[in-house]
Amino acid sequence: MKRLTALTLILMMAFALLPARASQPGLAIVTLNFPAFDFSRQVAGPHAQVSLLLPPGVDAHSFEPSPRDLIALQQADLLVYNGGIGEHWVVNLLDSLGEGAPRALAMMDLVDTVSEELVEGMEDAPHAHARDEHEDEHGEDGHGEHDEERELDEHVWTDPRNAILISLAIAEALSELDPANADDYEAAFLAYEAQLLALDQAFREMVSEASRRTIVLGDRFPMRYFTLAYGLEYYAAFPGCSAQTEPSARTIAFLMDTIKEQQIPTVFHIEFSSQKASRLIAQETGASTLLLHSVHNVSQDELDAGATYISLMYDNLKNLKEALN
Repeated sequence: MKRLTALTLILMMAFALLPARASQPGLAIVTLNFPAFDFSRQVAGPHAQVSLLLPPGVDAHSFEPSPRDLIALQQADLLVYNGGIGEHWVVNLLDSLGEGAPRALAMMDLVDTVSEELVEGMEDAPHAHARDEHEDEHGEDGHGEHDEERELDEHVWTDPRNAILISLAIAEALSELDPANADDYEAAFLAYEAQLLALDQAFREMVSEASRRTIVLGDRFPMRYFTLAYGLEYYAAFPGCSAQTEPSARTIAFLMDTIKEQQIPTVFHIEFSSQKASRLIAQETGASTLLLHSVHNVSQDELDAGATYISLMYDNLKNLKEALN
């Protein structure tokens, strides 16, 4: 973080010497994770150039921008970022740019947020369930009251209804920046909203027909907004933004016992995971392993194959349908 702060200060001095953004057709939108990138390109259509600073295959929690990234951000018309603790550098950078800063949208400011939680069996969790259903009243200070012990869960896009709210805010921002194409942005949003509503309905129907409502992850758990939206229970090795990657023997044993006791047929892992814990649990319990994609970022192969938020969530739908029946 100190290195990033020093880099930012150096670049701020250099920005004064930079020319204004070169004239190019359409708006320039810079995004910091894959959901922000995909929502922006779905709504902007041909009227903007949308770039994703997070390289394919890189965990967003460990991302640090390069000097080239910071210059691209400074020259953007619109910045769409998540707004979590790991992106405080964005706020500092925008403040440093003053009136020259791009229009910025923090996705966590656009929806109701909840705190991360420690559930039974997680590392550092008590032995009994500690469900914290604290709802953040956003809008007063951006994220509301912070829990003294737990950070806000940053993975707001995993609920398709939040994806709608974020996409709407992007469409409105683009319409203000580019009034001549406002009708196109509105039409693109409405078409995308219909797809997201269909996705939401597909998840609701799948859950209503499922024979169980509990999932197990031998991994971090970045899907809390998703499980809250669809009434699912879960057990996992770590909260969503945990820096830990190797669960203890106690946590592994708890997840194994849970799978055996509840006869759960599948243990999930998330994208870019080593899968060591989920494979061990599967080996010892006879469960299968499946991917539950948080859509935080995608691999180069997924990007080349044309992956979208909606396509990856439908992949999740398929895997969840198998795991819950």
